[in-house]
Amino acid sequence: MPGGPVAGPPAVPGGGPTGAPVCPRHPDRVSYVSCQRCGRPACPGCQRPAAVGVHCVDCVAEAARTSAQGRTVFGGRVRGGRPVVTLTFIGLCVASYVLQLAVPGWTSRWAFSPLAGSVEPWRFLTAAFLHSQGQVFHILFNMIALWMVGPYLEQALGRARFATLYLLSAIGGSVGAVVLAPVVGGWTTGLVGASGAVFGLFGAVLVVMRRLGRDAGPILGILVLNGVLGFVLPGIAWQAHLGGLVVGAALGAAFAYVPRERRALVGWAAPVAVAVVLAVATGSVYASYGLL
Repeated sequence: MPGGPVAGPPAVPGGGPTGAPVCPRHPDRVSYVSCQRCGRPACPGCQRPAAVGVHCVDCVAEAARTSAQGRTVFGGRVRGGRPVVTLTFIGLCVASYVLQLAVPGWTSRWAFSPLAGSVEPWRFLTAAFLHSQGQVFHILFNMIALWMVGPYLEQALGRARFATLYLLSAIGGSVGAVVLAPVVGGWTTGLVGASGAVFGLFGAVLVVMRRLGRDAGPILGILVLNGVLGFVLPGIAWQAHLGGLVVGAALGAAFAYVPRERRALVGWAAPVAVAVVLAVATGSVYASYGLL
């Protein structure tokens, strides 16, 4: 009748009128804007700007999941921002150095010697985060070297492989001291410093640069100079430098020269193999001298 209520279209479940497009994620919202990828309606809360039109949040999520991530020539994930692994190692060394100065006994608790390592094996690694308390240039030079090489390798190899390279090189430095202890007689000589790990990075970056066909002369010059200084200046653990260098070069070669289809396998198999070799070498020396 005139003046009576006007009947509207019947409601559908979710609140939209019959025939009106509704957002699949929010059925109570009518939307006349469709996703350019799937063609489904997308309400304002589910719309994401695209080069042409809009995409729905589901299509954006699917595209992010299935799209190939940028990779470096060695398979590392391309990341923006800061080199977080390198900065973490630097932060740990600096924090530990502060504790060395502030907490009595902190250095002796974590420092390494071949004899101490036979009963407290964690010292093989913890010594790499300590430095000489009376020589601030010890930690300064090591951290500068780490900052010079670390970000490049972290980006090229990826965070996980870079962290593995650094830690195993640090352990390799301590193993070098054990293996050469019968030669130099340093069973009780305390060792501290990140030099073994840093030399491992030098060895790895030397291999990586040669793999890319780049001039590795400056890195080689640094290695030769430090090698000479290790024999000329007192108080330098050239055994740790050598051990770290060998481990770093070995892992660097494995990561740099592996075929693309075998990167995932070698990414964990090479570190395991190196760890086994280090353990066997250490155990053999200890067993031959009755320290096991």
